[in-house]
Amino acid sequence: MFSVFRSGLRPVGVVWQGASWLIALGVLAPVLSLAWLALGADWAHWHDLLRYVLPDAAANTALLLTGVGLLVLVVGTGCAWLVTACDFPGRRWLLWALLLPLAMPAYIVAFAYLDVLHPIGPVQGALRWLLGYDSPRQWRLPDLRSMGGAIFVLGFTLYPYVYMTARAMFMTQPAHLLEAARSLGETRWGAFWRVALPMARPALAVGLSLALLEALNDIGASEFLGVHTLTVSIYTTWVTRSDLAGAAQIACAMLLAVVALVWLERQGRSRQRFGAAQRMRPIQPKRLPGPLGWALTALVSLPVLIGFVAPAAYLLWESAKRLLQGSGISSALWASLLNTLGLALGVTVLAVLAGLVVVWSTRQGVSTRAPVRWPLQLATLGYAVPGTVLAIGLLTPALALDAGLAQLFGAQGLPLLGFGVVLVVACVIRFLAMPVGGLDAGLARIPPTLEQASRLLGETPWGTLRRVHLPLLRPALATSAMLVFVDAMKELPATLLLRPADFDTLATWLYAEAARGTYEEGAIAALCIVLAGLVPVLWLARVQQQEAK
Repeated sequence: MFSVFRSGLRPVGVVWQGASWLIALGVLAPVLSLAWLALGADWAHWHDLLRYVLPDAAANTALLLTGVGLLVLVVGTGCAWLVTACDFPGRRWLLWALLLPLAMPAYIVAFAYLDVLHPIGPVQGALRWLLGYDSPRQWRLPDLRSMGGAIFVLGFTLYPYVYMTARAMFMTQPAHLLEAARSLGETRWGAFWRVALPMARPALAVGLSLALLEALNDIGASEFLGVHTLTVSIYTTWVTRSDLAGAAQIACAMLLAVVALVWLERQGRSRQRFGAAQRMRPIQPKRLPGPLGWALTALVSLPVLIGFVAPAAYLLWESAKRLLQGSGISSALWASLLNTLGLALGVTVLAVLAGLVVVWSTRQGVSTRAPVRWPLQLATLGYAVPGTVLAIGLLTPALALDAGLAQLFGAQGLPLLGFGVVLVVACVIRFLAMPVGGLDAGLARIPPTLEQASRLLGETPWGTLRRVHLPLLRPALATSAMLVFVDAMKELPATLLLRPADFDTLATWLYAEAARGTYEEGAIAALCIVLAGLVPVLWLARVQQQEAK
C-alpha cells in the first residue's frame, strides 16, 4: 500500500485508495482468520479428521463435483451448439428458456423433487398404475436421496453456466472455419468435435469452474439428498458437535478445492484470445424441418423441463392448493419474508457502495501500477469462497469484537452476531465481485476525456464522480444491485450459520421445512425466491437476444 503514496496521488486519491485497501483486506480477513483458527487448534483434531471425517467427505465431494462437471459440460455444451448451429421448431423460445434454471436454487429443486418423486408421490404412483403394480414394494424408482440424485439435481440446475459461456463463444466463431473443415471431408459431427469445440475450450473452462464453485457452496441440496460433502461436514461439525476448530480445519481442506477451481477458471481466461481484424461471418443455423426438427426440440427442451418447469409447476400447485384451502400465510412466514427483504436490501446497498469505492479508487490511481489494481482483484475473490467457509472465518473476529465492545461500552450479549451485522458482512464479502465487475466494466466505457474536461472546468474529483460518472453508471449500478439483491435472497449456507436467534429468511425457513419433512409453507417460501430469481434471468436472456441480432 505504501507504493500508493509514492505514485503521486493527491490526498483525495489517497483517501479513496486507503478505503479500497480496507475493503480488500476485509475480504481476505475471513480466510486469514480461518487459517489462524485451524493451525492454532489441537493437532489431535487433524488426526481424527484425517481418519474419520475427511476421507469420506472429500471422496463424496470429489465424486459429486466430477459427476456434476460431466453433466453440466454435456448438457450445457450440447444445448449451446444445437441452438447455435441448428434451426428447429421452438428454437427462439429455447434460446432464453435454457437460462431459466438459474432462477431455481439447487436446494429448492431438491425440495420439490423429494416430494414429486416420493415413492407414494404422484409420479411414481402414475407409473405404477401404467405398469400394473399396486404398491411401492412391487416397483419403485431409484431413491433420489443418493449421490446420483444429487448429481442429477445439481447438474440440471447449474448447466446454464456452461450454456452461457459456450453459446457466447459459438456465436463469435467464424463460419468459414467450419466450412473449410467440411470441404476437407469432415462430417458435421467431426467439424464440431475438431474445430468448434477446441476453440470453445477456454469458455467451457470458465463456465465449468463457476458451476463447480456453486456445487461446492451448496449445502441444502446435498444435505436433503443425504450426500455428506465437505460443506455438510463443516455445518454438522460446528452446529451439531459444537466443534469450531474442527469445522475450521475442514474448511481449510475445502479451500484446496476452491483454489483448484479458481486456477481452472484463470487458465481458461488466459487462453481465451480469439479475434480478427475484420468482422467474420457468424455460423448460420441449418434448418431441420419435419420429425428430426421436432425430435431436436424435445431433446433441447428436456433440461428446461427438468431444471425449471417441473419444480416450478410443483411450487405453483402446492402454493395455490394451500391458499385455496383458506390456510393462508402464517405470520412467521411473513416475518421471514420481511427479514429476507431487509437483509437483501442492506447487503445490496453496502455491496454496491463498496464496489464503487474499489472501482473508483482504481480509476483515480495509476492503472499501470499493479499495486493500485490489487484491491480490485482481491475484492472479487469473495465469490469463490463458499458461504460456510466465510461464516467460520468471520466468527472468531466477530467474537473478539463483541468482547471488545462489551469491555468498552458495557454491551450485553453479542451485539454484532445478535443484530445480524456479521451476516450482512459475510453476504457483502461473498457478493462484492458482482458490483466490482459490473462497475469496472461500466467505468471502462466512459472515456477519460470527460473526466479531464470536468476537472479543467474546476470540478473536484468527488464532484466529477457525482455529476459525470454516476449518471453514466446508472445502468451498471442498477444491474449490479439487482444481481446482489437476488443472490442475497437465495443465500443459504452463510445465513444458516450466522443468523441471529429467532431470525429466519425464506431460505432458512425452507431449509427447516425440508429438514422436518413438512411441505405446507415451504412451497410458498420457495416460490417467492424463484419469482425474485426470475428477474435477472429474464434480463440476461434479453441481453443475449440483443447480442445475437
